[in-house]
Amino acid sequence: MNWDAVAGRFTPPARLAVIGDPIAHSRSPQMHNPALRARGIDAQYIRVQVPAGQVAGAFRQFARCGFLGVNITIPHKFEALDAVDVIDPLARQLGAVNTLAVRAGKLHGHNSDGPGFLRSVKEAFGAEVKDLRVLVLGAGGGAGRAVAVQSALEKCPQLVLANRTAEKAQALAGEVAKLSPQTVVRVISWTDEAVSAMLPGVDLIVNATSLGMKSADGRLLPAAVIEARHLIFDMVYRADGETPLIADAKKAGAKVVDGLTLLLHQGAISFEHWFPGPAPLEVLREGLHMAVKM
Repeated sequence: MNWDAVAGRFTPPARLAVIGDPIAHSRSPQMHNPALRARGIDAQYIRVQVPAGQVAGAFRQFARCGFLGVNITIPHKFEALDAVDVIDPLARQLGAVNTLAVRAGKLHGHNSDGPGFLRSVKEAFGAEVKDLRVLVLGAGGGAGRAVAVQSALEKCPQLVLANRTAEKAQALAGEVAKLSPQTVVRVISWTDEAVSAMLPGVDLIVNATSLGMKSADGRLLPAAVIEARHLIFDMVYRADGETPLIADAKKAGAKVVDGLTLLLHQGAISFEHWFPGPAPLEVLREGLHMAVKM
């Protein structure tokens, strides 16, 4: 790749990017570029496809070309953890880096997954995770880990982990229990029976899997067990309609939020790592929603 050409062929100049493999689907440029214009920042946000195994080299080239920061998506979040100079303590606890900030030539790694989850819950439900009993479906993956760790750091009263591979959930339970001794941490089998039995003692249900992205995906839990009092956070979103979990929850009268809100708040947190002050949230929101409608 001709990095100088990448950095120099844009007006305003490219100074921020999102990397992944693949990356053409990312809507992050449509979200961030209006915010940059609104703040009067002479910079542009672009997509760059980076193959696995080349993240460290890409980071150094971005820094050399005057980039201010980078967002990192699948499959590079774990590789990025080893490619930065300074790791934020939360990113280390979450075990992944999804935001890079270049400061004084140093590569600083952050993670917006957990904080984005907290902001999304606050906006959607007017609630604090510290006050909620949380069930995480898909606790073995990166998103599930972020939700579980952040919930424990908030000292939520109860944290229930369900995963298809029970060993992964058990290992995570041991880690998060150390973060908050006052949080009751439980691991359950991901079966309709086990989840149904646990739901009366749960306030917030989080889908941390990719299930629901496709119309053919099955249900995560029986629709009949969702109550109107439940808060439903589906980390997946679909531009062409509702996920099965969101649809079932709405029929039950429950409050819902999908992954689009999470993407928005992750973007705002990244922006705040790159530039001082609060991010222009409503500009980011409008850009993101316009991109999804296209």
